Amino acid sequence: MTSRRTGNGPAAEAAVSAFAPAKINLYLHVVGRRANGYHNLDSLVVFAGVGDCVSAAPAADLSLTVSGKFAEAIPLGADNLVLRAARALAAIAGVPATAALHLEKNLPAAAGIGGGSADAAATIRALCRLWRIELAAEASMALALGLGADVPICLAGQPAYLGGIGDLLDPAPPLPPAWLVLANPRQAASTPQVFAVRQGPYSQPARFGAAPADADDLARLLAERRNDLTEAAKVVAPAVGTAIAMLEGLPGALIARMSGSGATAFALFADAEAARRGAAQLAAARPDWWVTAAPLLRGGAEQSLVENGDGDSRWTSTISGAT
Repeated sequence: MTSRRTGNGPAAEAAVSAFAPAKINLYLHVVGRRANGYHNLDSLVVFAGVGDCVSAAPAADLSLTVSGKFAEAIPLGADNLVLRAARALAAIAGVPATAALHLEKNLPAAAGIGGGSADAAATIRALCRLWRIELAAEASMALALGLGADVPICLAGQPAYLGGIGDLLDPAPPLPPAWLVLANPRQAASTPQVFAVRQGPYSQPARFGAAPADADDLARLLAERRNDLTEAAKVVAPAVGTAIAMLEGLPGALIARMSGSGATAFALFADAEAARRGAAQLAAARPDWWVTAAPLLRGGAEQSLVENGDGDSRWTSTISGAT
């Protein structure tokens, strides 16, 4: 069985919401290329306590509205990932695709931090609760991969090692408390463009098994690794290099690099105060950039949801809409 309804009654009457946190690649190695042109990756992925929010309410049909700082960047046509996720979930579960969806768009687009993939994953979580359905692990993976390579890790919502094209997920070791400063120079970096520009040999997987003792230890481990797409991203979006350099120069920054295929860069900090001071300093210097400080979510998306007064299912073998 790929899905089932949970509970005895119809779909939930009240609106539900799900957090769509920013996805951060602490390191990203390109380890090979498949015959179909897709690249195999090795990456340690975490989530930050800042992101979008998807809400869903009962309705007679399927609709989507968008608000937030980056709402204008979101197309509302058939290719919108939130709508695609809703229709795909309904098809797999055998339920009508009926819901009033709303996306609060707080993250920049084409930024290497999940964006649309996180929104798609949050849509699936919210609608599983609204429609009271439960997906088995195999069905949820197939659904996620059909929407995009980053959707499986965003749907898992936990720090994890990512392999393959995004279809192989393994739990990461426990991570220490840490904070991030994220900086996007408002210059888009298209993932296909970045991969097309990338040159050089492939890297080896570089996973570590032992849990870092603290943020300094995590930074030391990351310094032995890299983001293999950085130089290519600098060609596509030259401001990436500037962002990394400015983050490296912030007091208390332990390491700085790019996330995903860019153009967002991040710096790792040991505590909230240093991160917030660093974000304020960088925002004052570059008011045209998107800059924010956020905690590294060691427990995943549900941790931030609880902090914001909401709830969500944990990373289990199923995605459940049961309450």
